Amino acid sequence: MSDERDQASDVPPELARLRGSIDNLDAAVIHIMAERFKITRRVGELKAELGLPASDPGREAVQIARLRELAAESHLDPEFAEKLLGFIVSEVVRHHTEIANRA
Repeated sequence: MSDERDQASDVPPELARLRGSIDNLDAAVIHIMAERFKITRRVGELKAELGLPASDPGREAVQIARLRELAAESHLDPEFAEKLLGFIVSEVVRHHTEIANRA
């Protein structure tokens, strides 16, 4: 551990500050994703109760288009945003399928 602290003291202050900001944003992303998955868990329960399929391709297409536009407005690569959403949606569908199978 002392080696890590010694190395950290060799880091220029601006780099340390930027890394701290990145660490804070990473933590925020994790907390936001946890909250998102709490909500999608409830959506999965409702879908199971109503006999709806785990996946909703129409909604997914709308969300992809919306997030690609938001990404472009935010100067983020829309392809990256689409891949990220695709990963998230695949996890949500997996969870919804598990919930439906238990119901």
